[in-house]
Amino acid sequence: MQYSFFKNVSLFFLFMVLAAQVQAAYMLLPMDEKQKNHLKAYGLTYWALDAGSECFWLLNYRGGSFAFKHNKVFEKESIIRDVSFEIIPDAAFAQIQREIGNPEVNQDVIKLEVAPKIAVYTPDFNARGEKVQPWDDAVTMVLTYAEIPYDVVYDNEVLDDKLTEYDWLHLHHEDFTGQFGRFYRSHHNTSWYKEYVRRLEALATENGFAKVSQLKLAVVKKIQEYVVGGGFMFAMCSATDTYDIALAADGTDICDHMYDGDPPNPNAQQNLDFSKTFAFKDFELMKNPMVYEYSTIDHSLTRKVNAERDYFTLFDFSAKWDPVPSMLTQCHTRTVKGFMGQTTAFLKTHIKSNILIMGENKPAGEARYIHSPMGQGFFTFYGGHDPEDYRHFVNDPETDLNLHPNSPGYRLILNNVLFPAAKKKKRKT
Repeated sequence: MQYSFFKNVSLFFLFMVLAAQVQAAYMLLPMDEKQKNHLKAYGLTYWALDAGSECFWLLNYRGGSFAFKHNKVFEKESIIRDVSFEIIPDAAFAQIQREIGNPEVNQDVIKLEVAPKIAVYTPDFNARGEKVQPWDDAVTMVLTYAEIPYDVVYDNEVLDDKLTEYDWLHLHHEDFTGQFGRFYRSHHNTSWYKEYVRRLEALATENGFAKVSQLKLAVVKKIQEYVVGGGFMFAMCSATDTYDIALAADGTDICDHMYDGDPPNPNAQQNLDFSKTFAFKDFELMKNPMVYEYSTIDHSLTRKVNAERDYFTLFDFSAKWDPVPSMLTQCHTRTVKGFMGQTTAFLKTHIKSNILIMGENKPAGEARYIHSPMGQGFFTFYGGHDPEDYRHFVNDPETDLNLHPNSPGYRLILNNVLFPAAKKKKRKT
């Protein structure tokens, strides 16, 4: 009788332990102020997704939290990566989903299906560690910090149609106009600039082009095919405006003699075709080749914004009606510190009417963060060079993201990285 009693008690406690383990079925990664490392939380979610776990993005819930099934492996990895998490029972997670589903609440649950395959467009000599270009790339830095894998592609891979192997493509400090970043005035006597020009000219010749501008135009058109066919393209800094300038100038020489050996077409401005561009219209080319600027798209030269007051505001979208911009603007703050680059911000007067502005400095009349569908795909342009280095110069050291684990500006980049993993929902009508 006593044995039976203790046996029953033991079975009861065992049942309770097992029940607790079953109930504690989800890991919630809060993305509000409770999160110790926002950036690595994206990497952990990507890792869980890549491991085959069903993952959820809780839009506007505690800063855009993530959730997936709990197990000891994921828990251990969270601790290793210093990512804050909460273990919650199935019933509690179901209740959160019900609350989010309330039509009166501006929140939504997005299922993440497959870890996107990521390509970063950058010279392969950068990938090999040859510091030919004396600057860094915010996206590759944050991907590395968040431990999200990516491949490097450049002109050869793009022209060989390798982009079809990837879900997401990043372009950063690139000059698609063939003017070598317009560094001639300040750096044409430096060894790195000469080597940079030599390698690009050799690459153009290798691919059968007489000029670097012709090579880059071919690359731009291939990327356009990729996006229209269903790819996701994210660009920062000078890769944003030079991309559209190259498309608008298709068939017109806009490069001066120090860049391609002959003068530009005197009618280059009149020959621009804005119907070919992704985002920008009615801009004027910067005719002086010695000016470190490409066109009037960028607000860098004329903006009068005090550094201490340089912020931009993220728009608050309806998570249920506009899930895409809602995903791309998930953050623990709606106000983000500004940062400069060769292309810092986009004058709103040069943005096409169909382009969605997701972040702006309204008093300055500039947009910092824009997005639009393009064919079957999407593109996002983000102004500036490094979200945690206000004015990044050539030869400046890389930003140490260990000092900025909760960076709102870097969070916007990582929103774009996970965006292709989302299960697309038909827009409500």
